[in-house]
Amino acid sequence: MKRRTTPLALVAFVAALLLALPALSQQDMTTVPDEAFKTRTRPPALFKHDEHNEKAKLDDCTACHHGEKDGKRDPGADTSGIPCSDCHAVEAKPGRTPLMRAFHKQCLGCHMTQKKGPVTCGDCHKPVK
Repeated sequence: MKRRTTPLALVAFVAALLLALPALSQQDMTTVPDEAFKTRTRPPALFKHDEHNEKAKLDDCTACHHGEKDGKRDPGADTSGIPCSDCHAVEAKPGRTPLMRAFHKQCLGCHMTQKKGPVTCGDCHKPVK
C-alpha cells in the first residue's frame, strides 16, 4: 500500500518552513541590513543579531520588531522577518519616521536607556574586515 502525503500536511509543512526562515536568516546577520540606502556615508552598522540578543537578554522579538497602529508604534505587533525599509522609507513622508532615524532611534535609544552598548557613530559603523 502506497502512502501519500495529504495536501493539508504539505501546506502545513511549507507554512512552518516559511515562518521559520526569518528567524533562521538572522542567525548569520553581522550588520544591520541597509540595502535601501542608495548611497552610504558610513559602512553598515555592525550587528550580530543572536549574539546581541543573548548578551542583552532579549527574548521578546517585539522589543525591536514592532508594528504600527493608527500612526503610532505598536509593540504588540511582531514584524520579525519584515525589512525595516518596508515601513520606514529612506525619504519618509511628513509625520513618518525615515529609515535612518528609525535605526538610530531604535538602537541608540535602547543603549542610552540601558546605559550599555555603543552610542557613537564610529562604535557601530566600523569597516567590515
